[in-house]
Amino acid sequence: MTETSPTIEKRLRRRWILMSADEAMARRLREATPPGWEMVTTTDLEAVGPWHEILLHRFLVLDLDEAEAFDPLDVIYLIRREHMLNIPVFCFGGDEALREEMRLARADRFFGRDEMVAMLPRFCEQYGWGG
Repeated sequence: MTETSPTIEKRLRRRWILMSADEAMARRLREATPPGWEMVTTTDLEAVGPWHEILLHRFLVLDLDEAEAFDPLDVIYLIRREHMLNIPVFCFGGDEALREEMRLARADRFFGRDEMVAMLPRFCEQYGWGG
């Protein structure tokens, strides 16, 4: 087995990625994360690892209000066009123009901040297969 080959254990881990520099929102989402799940927080998707490491996460939550930390459009283009990954991407915040651009770039769903916190346990349940 090579380093790029994930183990069964790695595939079964329940992890999701939060891309945000908002510590208060990260805290709220961490508190809403059900037991048995890991939240990986970053402002640089490539810091998570190469495409096969990103794919080991069940979904990605993207803060559209983080223009200072990263460009959300760059993130979705990296995921969808460069890496060609179909990992679910849930977005929160942002104005309607940015949301429309993100829709066209194939982001999946959009929420307000409070709504995202409320939806997180549902996403964990929906993507909780295998472990």
